[in-house]
Formats: sequence, structure tokens, C-alpha cells
Amino acid sequence: MLDHLRRSAIFVVIAVIFTFAFAYAGTGVSQLFFKHQADGSITANGSTLIGQNWAAAKCPGHSVGSCVFHGRPDDTGPYAASKTQSGGDNPLEANGVSGESAATNYGPRSKLLLNATIQLIAYWKGLGVDDPTPDLVTTSGSGYDPDITPQDASVQIPMVSNATGVPASSLAALIKKETHRAELGFLGSDYVNVLQLNEALVKLQ
Repeated sequence: MLDHLRRSAIFVVIAVIFTFAFAYAGTGVSQLFFKHQADGSITANGSTLIGQNWAAAKCPGHSVGSCVFHGRPDDTGPYAASKTQSGGDNPLEANGVSGESAATNYGPRSKLLLNATIQLIAYWKGLGVDDPTPDLVTTSGSGYDPDITPQDASVQIPMVSNATGVPASSLAALIKKETHRAELGFLGSDYVNVLQLNEALVKLQ
């Protein structure tokens, strides 16, 4: 009888340790050493972990969306207007419709992909980006990528410079400053977080 009680007591102690103590210890350590990341990497303007729709940014005297840098078109142009068809979207609400996490999954021969790409090229040129990169006219695999390449940001410099009055050279320096290097120097590629870049842009202005 005592042997059974001893085993039960040991089980209860182990259950408490791994169910509660371990979880609270992990939470405590993360809050102590990685508070920003543990809280969702939230800034005053959103999370740096989730791509946002910058197409609706108001730019007095200029085209809507032209005074900020944009990310992948997961929720822009045809992908915001026709969610059920595109599948490309982010989790944030846009145009009154809740988003989803998904890629378009269009094949290279898809007419929908071709039409969406043509629309996005026209969209970018209308904003003042004459030569948009492939990333800027195709959605990301996740549907809410918060990062772009330095080249993706650089081709937007004429647009942002014209709308904000900030010299192109200053914007180029800003992109360089906000560029994160590949992990350990070789894992992945250099990237720019769009939210952080636009926050830095506001401070620059």
C-alpha cells in the first residue's frame, strides 16, 4: 500500500514540475532575457514578425502608399481584391476582410498568376517604381512575410524620395543601416524588415 502511495506521490511531483514549474520557469527566463521577442516583437505600429499592408498609407499630395516602403504583395493589388482566388494574404484585416496565412500555389502556366503579376507591375509603375523586382510582383510562401531584400527596398527609393522629399542618398543609407545580415554570415540572405525600415523613415523625416 505504501509502495503504491509513494509511486503516486512521485508521479504527482513530476507532473507538477513538468506541467507548471517548467512552463513558468521558461516564461520567466524568456521575459527576463528576451522580453521583446516573447511579447511578440510588438512595436507601436505592429509586430515585426508579420507583414503589413502599406498600400493604404496616406501620403498628402502624392499617390496613396507612395511615401512608405512596401513588403511582398501578400495583401496588395489583386491579392487584396480577390482573396478567395489568390490565396495570398496576411493575417491582418484589409478591405474589411480577415486575412489568412497561405501562398497562392499558382503554377508557372497559371493565367491567374500572369494576370496578377501584370496588374502588380502596373501598380508599381503607377507609384513610381519603374523596375519592380520579382519579389515585389509575387507573393511569399507564408503569405505574411515581414522582410524584403535590400534590392527590393532600393528600387522603391525614387518613389519614397519623391513623396517624402528625403534625398535618395539618405534613403539608400537608411536601407543599408536597416539591413540585417545573413545568420552567421552564410545562412539565408541579407534582409530588411519593412516595419522597422518605415519606422526609421519616420524618424529620418
